[in-house]
Amino acid sequence: MKHELPVDFSPSKIVCVGRNYAEHAAELGNEVPKEPLLFLKAPSAVIFDGDAIRIPAQSSQVEHEGELAVIIGKTCKDLGEDDDPFEFVSGYTCLNDVTARDIQRKDVQFTRGKSFDTFCPIGPAIVSDLDVSDIRVTCSVNGVVKQDGRTSQMVFPVAFLIRYISKMMTLRRGDVIATGTPSGVSMLKPGDVCEVNIEGIGTLSNPVTAA
Repeated sequence: MKHELPVDFSPSKIVCVGRNYAEHAAELGNEVPKEPLLFLKAPSAVIFDGDAIRIPAQSSQVEHEGELAVIIGKTCKDLGEDDDPFEFVSGYTCLNDVTARDIQRKDVQFTRGKSFDTFCPIGPAIVSDLDVSDIRVTCSVNGVVKQDGRTSQMVFPVAFLIRYISKMMTLRRGDVIATGTPSGVSMLKPGDVCEVNIEGIGTLSNPVTAA
């Protein structure tokens, strides 16, 4: 079942998983983490399909990161191995974890480089009845495919991530888990059009402008 994201969609938190594809970790010179590397992205960064990604004056290296996003459907806390994490999922959608890479490297921690306004495009629709164990995730800039991976390449799969995150923070209805990005990240510049496409979901398309 597919339905549009509500216009008032506003998660209490966006939990992101870093370096969850081995080739992406390698392209940035990082090792694959032994357990999920988590960080939070500000909810105020959320925009929707067709909205503009704005390049801030503070950064000279803004990059795309196309990802599968998990939308939580009901309160989820301390899930065990006997719990089915998918019972707590409302559905799945596309997400672009836009990143000011130069700021991320300078700060070491990720908050500022990941949380500028417009740095979290999400959409265009939520799909509930989708097997996400092995689907294609691509990200294109001006029609040229830059990232091309499959969810089966994740270091930590979706079910594991939901359980793991639920053991440290309560996940509430509408919260988002961004599950990591394949290799191939590249810079965005004003005038570009960036598209994240996920098999079975559709295409999230955003123009890029100067702030």
